[in-house]
Amino acid sequence: MFALCIESSHKRGMGHFFRALNILDYLRHEGESAIVCINEDEKSLRLLDERNVVYEIVDYGDVSSNWEKRLIHKYHINVWFLDKFETGTELAVHVKNEGILLVAVDDSGQGAELADLHFCSMLFHELRGKKIYAGKDYMILNPEIAKYRRQRTELKKILITLGGSDTYGVTVKIVQILKSKGYGADIIIGPNFRHIEQLEKAIDGSFTVYKTVPSLVSKFNEYDLAITGGGVTGFEANASGLPCLIIASELHEIDNGRYLASFGGARFAGYYKNMKESVFDLEEIDISSMSINGMNAFQLNGLENIYHEIRLYREA
Repeated sequence: MFALCIESSHKRGMGHFFRALNILDYLRHEGESAIVCINEDEKSLRLLDERNVVYEIVDYGDVSSNWEKRLIHKYHINVWFLDKFETGTELAVHVKNEGILLVAVDDSGQGAELADLHFCSMLFHELRGKKIYAGKDYMILNPEIAKYRRQRTELKKILITLGGSDTYGVTVKIVQILKSKGYGADIIIGPNFRHIEQLEKAIDGSFTVYKTVPSLVSKFNEYDLAITGGGVTGFEANASGLPCLIIASELHEIDNGRYLASFGGARFAGYYKNMKESVFDLEEIDISSMSINGMNAFQLNGLENIYHEIRLYREA
């Protein structure tokens, strides 16, 4: 039994949540059972209920009661899978005291030092863990991308998608920039988006807003350029052949944006507080070469590679 440990909220964002859904699907395919440990967040819990996912609501601020031990014994957990970005030492100690495998993905917290296996595809500094696997071979991307990969050749339709929450309302700023340059776009806002009034005031008839979509990856197929945040969405878009402009909403996303741009399928516009508006001069973009570069840069077997290493460790 796997315990998949995540956080999701307007402040934290929902990138880890949606990545967890891909992990759950893969584990089920491999015949593994799993439970999700998640903080109290109404939107996220509703989505888990809709998918019949077994979960436990936990308080990550509780570092003394050892709720981890209770769940490990209740569900007979033997793999604790961290995908919550910043794990504290106390949580990791409680898990390791029970003698089970501790796995981390892109975790920048002190607790990652105790991880038996740490997979770092989007973490570039102060990597911690007993055994570290770094690089894009361990990047978890939606396998649905394989159905929709295609090369773009010209710019006709633009998509803005800044995650499940867009904590700082960057979508509104992007709309204002595009309007000033004479462009329109479609916009996807997620379940935890809380800037709808400001967005409605900013848009005009050249913008269409979608309040979530059944599949973001399938929606990608309609567009020739995506404007995204510095999380996993840009990597998934590039992998599907969709060129991107990347804006970092959090400081740690700056490295992600630069890294993604280094493969030639994206341009990095900088941190949202001081974006380079020249990046939005879209007539200068070579859509065709960016599309090819994105598809060539990323494979879809990262989760398979992670599971392979977990299985080898369990069998050793």
